[in-house]
Amino acid sequence: MSDVDPWLVYPDPPPAELVQTLELSGASWKAVGDEVAVSRMGNDLTWRGAVIVLGESPETGLAVCRALRKRDVPIEPLLLLVRGGHLGDLELRDELYDDFCLDPFHPRELEARLRHLLWRAGATTGPETIEYGGLALNLETYQAAIDNRPIDLTYMEYELLKFLAQHPGRVFTRETLLSRVWGYEYYGGARTVDVHVRRLRAKLGEEHAGLITTVRSVGYRFGQSRWGA
Repeated sequence: MSDVDPWLVYPDPPPAELVQTLELSGASWKAVGDEVAVSRMGNDLTWRGAVIVLGESPETGLAVCRALRKRDVPIEPLLLLVRGGHLGDLELRDELYDDFCLDPFHPRELEARLRHLLWRAGATTGPETIEYGGLALNLETYQAAIDNRPIDLTYMEYELLKFLAQHPGRVFTRETLLSRVWGYEYYGGARTVDVHVRRLRAKLGEEHAGLITTVRSVGYRFGQSRWGA
């Protein structure tokens, strides 16, 4: 499958949390309303897989799973989002799904499970991302989020944060950051770096502002050094 193949999701419309998680990971998706809609789908489209929310009516979601498995070209892998009280509904039905995740879910757990399913299926693993201490950067879509909360960054704010996050624990001088992020042709002063760091800290929020630390008389560091200081 190509990276542009969408995930099929049920129900229609899907929960907002699921949509946000998929879109922040750079994935496209298309919703289906019931098993009848599945039976009407053609086989000319390719899918990355399917995410089925069992919700309050597990049997309805499982009916969609059956319809997906019965297609001439089955849609797989298939992941279920199931509430704890409905785990019993999965007994003796493991032929209908490839993995499941408890709902409500943690976005990073769901992303990890989807990546693992794609890896098992031999599909591509999706867009390249950087994750560190609650921060997630999608390197293909230029989206950023902290604790699953989207962050609105300018282009250069994103580029600076990306560069720092790609080298956790390392200290960079302002001059090095100017040359590596802004480019050798940039004639701005070191204050440019200070201004962008201050804006990034504000957008990361008080709880995560410490991801970017100031190393006195040297420059800036992202994350913890391997010495723990």
